[in-house]
Amino acid sequence: MSTSTTSAPPGAARPPAAGRTGRRKSLQRPEKIAAYLFVTPFFLIFLAMIVTPLVYSGYLSFFREQLIGGDAFVGFENYADALQDSAFMSGVLRVLRFFLLQVPIMLALSVLFALVLDSGRLRLQRFVRLSIFVPYAVPSVIAALMWGYLYGPDFGPFAQLAEALGGSAPRFLSGQWALASIANIVTWGFVGYNMIILYAALRSIPTELYEAARIDGAGEVRIARSIKLPAIRPALVLTLIFSVIGSFQLFNEPSLLQSLAPTVITNAYTPNLYAYNLAFVNQEINYAAAIAFLLGFVIMIVSYVVQLSSQRRERRS
Repeated sequence: MSTSTTSAPPGAARPPAAGRTGRRKSLQRPEKIAAYLFVTPFFLIFLAMIVTPLVYSGYLSFFREQLIGGDAFVGFENYADALQDSAFMSGVLRVLRFFLLQVPIMLALSVLFALVLDSGRLRLQRFVRLSIFVPYAVPSVIAALMWGYLYGPDFGPFAQLAEALGGSAPRFLSGQWALASIANIVTWGFVGYNMIILYAALRSIPTELYEAARIDGAGEVRIARSIKLPAIRPALVLTLIFSVIGSFQLFNEPSLLQSLAPTVITNAYTPNLYAYNLAFVNQEINYAAAIAFLLGFVIMIVSYVVQLSSQRRERRS
């Protein structure tokens, strides 16, 4: 009596062995536990330092401290008062003017420096790149103090030079030039940061595109305009959104320069400075929380408009 055995076709997949699958599952479980253990500290710190203060600040913004009865729930009255607050609205308009003045100049310089460095025709390239980036490594407080010394109308080098020449000291912190002087400090500090982002984006472009363009007779300016700038558009949008956030959060520079021009740089010069003085000088914590949340909403709206406009331009092109 003969027994016939049927063999599986050559291309058919064999079912996995039960022992091997169980061993793989037993190995994946400790790896998952280890992964959760590694990310748990970040989530705990994020929850304690970011989420909890935001929730508590939002809670405070719906209350108002009264002389009789203590804190009382007022709903959105603090937000309504903030929208009618001329000091807050003038600060928002001022940082909007600051954004329109400072950001185009800063990004134009960052793009120019990134293109020059990417061209490979610059001598001492590493030294130049480091020199442009070094101001970003200087803390903003130190930068504001340093430039405050340079802007000083009585003791600064520009004032001493003007006095030696028999002229009057330039008023960098006057009502007409204060915003431009602050913009100069921020531009000096952040050109290198944005340049590094754009330079990294340029280095990721395949060099074959440049070689093909040069074969077709394109010069360096045409390559930069037709290949490099369209390729780094996402990086440009990223730096633009970062600049929106940084502009509306302007605080260190006007706060430190206020002692040099107290009549020009007031406690409500920027929304952040206004919220700080409301909370820690006037002790109006509830109203300051509402101001801070309204400023966050303004930043979100402006950032969304910038991102939406860039996406529409990409679709048209």
